[in-house]
Amino acid sequence: MKTKNLRAAFPYTIPVLLGYIFLGIAFGILLSSQGYPFYLATLMSLFIYAGSMQFVAINLLTGGAGILSAILMTLMVNARHLFYGLSMLEKFRSMGRKKPYMIFSLTDETYSLLCGLEPPSGTDKNSFYFWIALLNQGYWVLGATIGAIAGSLITFNSTGIDFAMTALFVVIFVEQWETTKNHIPALIGLAVTLLCLIIFGATNFIVFSMVGIFILLGAGKPLIEKRDRHAANE
Repeated sequence: MKTKNLRAAFPYTIPVLLGYIFLGIAFGILLSSQGYPFYLATLMSLFIYAGSMQFVAINLLTGGAGILSAILMTLMVNARHLFYGLSMLEKFRSMGRKKPYMIFSLTDETYSLLCGLEPPSGTDKNSFYFWIALLNQGYWVLGATIGAIAGSLITFNSTGIDFAMTALFVVIFVEQWETTKNHIPALIGLAVTLLCLIIFGATNFIVFSMVGIFILLGAGKPLIEKRDRHAANE
């Protein structure tokens, strides 16, 4: 049964596999280029597993940032996960012993998959979701380790590699746009984020964006659900 759930989950994680391997390699190369041992990339990917925050952590490590600065930066970069967690309360309610790991492993890409997927017929829902989360982290750990080892053995210019994270976000957004007929949530997210970027600037807009999106999605829930029902009947 476990193998069946794994086989069912794997195809849905292939886009994340392709993205995470290369993103992980980029992170590993950037970290090792600063003189850190390759295994630090593996440990960070196992126990921090925060995607964009791991890229930011490189600057924090090299810049000698204090604990308070690191905490505030982590809150700003990963504040969106507070809202991810709130929206997953019902889905994770019956996860049992897997629940702590599911909360820990809720990255942008995993969240995107869990929101939009229904387990195939004949699979265990909780196990199916668990394998998606575990596979995704496995891809990230593998990519980071490969990149760190390569970066420690080969010297080259790593300028621009960190753009890989932005590229993956764009790909995920386009994929979600194409697979749903209801674009109201996406348009709300784009509009609020752009407005907050203009008002608060590039270094402070994330938290304000997430709060604004949360409020508008909550207020517009009846309209969004009505649009979903209409799209399902088309």
